[in-house]
Amino acid sequence: MENRKDGETGRVYRPVGVIRTDFPTKFGIPRQSGLLENALSEVELFPDYASPDVFRSLDGFSHVWLLWDFSEVPDGKWQPTVRPPRLGGNTHVGVFASRSPYRPNPIGLSCVRLVKILPEEGKLIVAGADMMSGTPVLDIKPYVPYTDCIPGAKGGFAEEKKENRMRVEADPELLKRLPDEKRTTLLKILEEDPRPAYHDDPDRVYGFPYAGMEVRFRADDRSGTVFLTGLTDMKTDG
Repeated sequence: MENRKDGETGRVYRPVGVIRTDFPTKFGIPRQSGLLENALSEVELFPDYASPDVFRSLDGFSHVWLLWDFSEVPDGKWQPTVRPPRLGGNTHVGVFASRSPYRPNPIGLSCVRLVKILPEEGKLIVAGADMMSGTPVLDIKPYVPYTDCIPGAKGGFAEEKKENRMRVEADPELLKRLPDEKRTTLLKILEEDPRPAYHDDPDRVYGFPYAGMEVRFRADDRSGTVFLTGLTDMKTDG
């Protein structure tokens, strides 16, 4: 039997599938799961794990935990301290007091609402994910209210829910380029202000892809307003 040091397993963890979302890049993704509670995503299991049996009894749960890989983080790039956006991006906290992707093991954890189970297709439809499309999913576990929801739990520097949302100004004709449900989600993304926490240039125009569209916006902290300046279809013929 191979001798191992305490804490070592020798295991290699393999993804069970991927998630498909409306966010092909990191910019614009919600900072936590559940913030965009109605934004739908699709979890696709790989063939080795797509047996209908894996979903047996899952329909009795309203939410699931997704464990996933921060696949865009280079290997070995973890940091002992990070600067959370919640604290303005200028205050350092220990990596284990944060949900930063730059961790010794870059594993993410998201609680999402279970919308639909498609056992014959090896898929789950979920809502509220905070993940880039194509992110590897390592595991799926049921959310169990009597243990996962702890009354009186403390939230540290993230204790208070952010209430100072931005006001969004957008041309209604511009918004009509998106379906109703995508339009509502985009407005919520802009209300949360997707800029890096340390950016405050009111004239700078930002852009990110969302639901097949290229979104352009700028933000004025003085007035607390986000201005949607462009919404262009990214699809091309041929």
